[in-house]
Amino acid sequence: MKNKNIYLMYAIAFLQGMIFYGPIATLYRQAHGVSILQITIIESISLILCLLLEFPWGIIADKIGYKQTILFCCVLYFLSKIVFWQADRFSMFLLERIMLSVVIAGLSGVDSAFLYLSCQREESLKVFGIYESLQTAGLLFAALVFSTFVGSNYPLAGLLTVISYGIAGLLALGLREVHRQETKSPNGQKILRLLKQVAKDRHLLFFLVGIALFQETHQTITVFLSQLQYTKCGLSPAAMGYIYILVTIIGLCSALSPKFTHKLGIPRFIFYLFFATTLSCLLLSFTESPWFSIAGILILRLAFSLFQPLQTELQNRRILTQNRATILSIYAVVIDSVGAGTNILFGVLADTSLEAALFLGAGLSIAGGILVMRYVKK
Repeated sequence: MKNKNIYLMYAIAFLQGMIFYGPIATLYRQAHGVSILQITIIESISLILCLLLEFPWGIIADKIGYKQTILFCCVLYFLSKIVFWQADRFSMFLLERIMLSVVIAGLSGVDSAFLYLSCQREESLKVFGIYESLQTAGLLFAALVFSTFVGSNYPLAGLLTVISYGIAGLLALGLREVHRQETKSPNGQKILRLLKQVAKDRHLLFFLVGIALFQETHQTITVFLSQLQYTKCGLSPAAMGYIYILVTIIGLCSALSPKFTHKLGIPRFIFYLFFATTLSCLLLSFTESPWFSIAGILILRLAFSLFQPLQTELQNRRILTQNRATILSIYAVVIDSVGAGTNILFGVLADTSLEAALFLGAGLSIAGGILVMRYVKK
């Protein structure tokens, strides 16, 4: 039964990776009158909502079960894609992100906890790596379809995304609960004790802030600013689609994270990842070459893909209490709190100077690397 859960989660990850409008997500929004600043404002509102919902969702997940939480979120995910498909103004895109915030907060920590409890402990890093890779494989498939068949047909890209997310929601019906006999929903006193436990662990807080700086740098640059960088370099939308495919292929390298971790050791591996991220941001901020721009985005994507399974494993390894979803939600609150601020900062800078926004990414990468390395060494 546990193996069935893992395979279903793999399939759901693949299907929810199929965002067929991904290569032109920023251009799509701009075509409907949404500016870069408005996009980052929507992202920040989304993160703030995630911040407010993360902790309650963790408690709810521990209470109603991880399977029911995942099922509800998959259905709402499907509905949010319908809204995006029909969106034609700022308010509609904002509504889509509000719905998405509920989903992200609901799944945050729950999917990894569900997988963690569905596999043997010694296999968890491998399972996380495959899970991340299959999400990327879904993106790759969608990018190939976009470049080959969809092109500038934005409504078709939205419809195909709706279909893939609808199938994912149906598959979630087949999941089986794993944790009801292993944990109980925390009461008020225990919740307060868990909060104090995290708040007093400053090394853990440094680690979470470092993760946030790294994630938001990657998210903002690869998803939004990259298309502005490509446009500055004179690349066409068709070329952006093929570059998106390359970036997505690089994301499959997350499955190699366990191999590099065991070979290099965690501290050295993390140092290399943050160093590469910093260099890629600096390269992007100073170049107008399409080739160097592509290289910078690919390096940034590679570093993030390799880091994701490792940081998920480190977060789960840190948890000793039975209320895994609640603890992971507390972690996510810290991460989202930092991300909400960096998103606005990126947007303000990008509206005036793309180079300044990219240079900010380098600074955040350095800061994030210092914080994460400090945690790992302790």
